[in-house]
Parts: sequence; C-alpha cells; structure tokens
Amino acid sequence: MESDEALYERWIAGDLRAFDELYARFERPLFGFALAFVRDAAEAEDVLHEAFLAVLRERARGIRSFRAWVFEVTRHLCLNRARSKSRAARAVAAYADGEEPPPGADEQLATHRRAATLERAVARLPAPYTELYRLRASGLSYDEVAAILEIPVGTVKSRMHEMVLRLKREVDR
Repeated sequence: MESDEALYERWIAGDLRAFDELYARFERPLFGFALAFVRDAAEAEDVLHEAFLAVLRERARGIRSFRAWVFEVTRHLCLNRARSKSRAARAVAAYADGEEPPPGADEQLATHRRAATLERAVARLPAPYTELYRLRASGLSYDEVAAILEIPVGTVKSRMHEMVLRLKREVDR
C-alpha cells in the first residue's frame, strides 16, 4: 500500500485518484475528530471539507507525516470554529439536549451513561488535556500528537499520565 505522503505528492501533482484514496483513508477519522470538537455533524463535515481544501491550498512538500499534518489542520479549523460564540453556544446546547437510547436497551443505556460520564469528565478537564484526549481518541500516536501540538513527546506522555489520573478522579466521583 502506498504511503500517505506519496499519495499526497501525487495529489498535488494533479492525480485525482490519489486525492480519492487520501480522502477515503482520512474521511472517517477526521470527521470523528472534528465531531468531537464541534458536536454537530453538519459542522464536522464542513470542517472535514475545509481541511482537505486547506491541505490542497498549502501544498506543503516534503512533509514528514501527512496524517499528523492533516489532523493538525483539522484541529486548527475546529479551534477557530470554537472561538465563534454563536457556534460554541449551539454546540453546548446540542450536548445538553442529548438523546437517551431507546427504551428496553439496558446494556445500551449503561454504555451510553458511561460514555456520557466520561464525556462530562473530559469536558471538565483543562483545555490542553481535552485536546490531548481528542487527539489520542482519534488514534494518533504520541509522536503525531507531539507534532500537532508542537510539544516534546515526553510532555505528551506526562500530560497523558496526568490526564488519566484526572479522568479517573472525575469518573469515580
């Protein structure tokens, strides 16, 4: 299988099939990552498309990790949207009005409650830990997270340790 970086080089050289393959590889992970930030499927889809447009516009040659770079671009787009007061208010309202699972699904309800408890705990974390959680939950490695956040890998590891301790305390309350 061709590397992401090689596909990207082919894409910026004009090969639309390379774009199709990159899009297929990154559509779901980037959408999920964006959705965790903006909490609105339509907005997350907009972020996904904006990310690919931004990546095409930037045309960075010789990137070390396309995956880390495209997640970094997506992260910045999400942060820009979060700064908008009206969008932030809609995202908070949508989270507060979340739907319960269908009746009669005890196991599904228990899973939903555990996930909601974890989400509330993550929401109470300071911003650097929340970002770290979202990036790791998207499947990025410590090295990729370090590149995106522009911090040393050791800092990522120590923040991960602290984040896990904080989440455990929050969830056990």
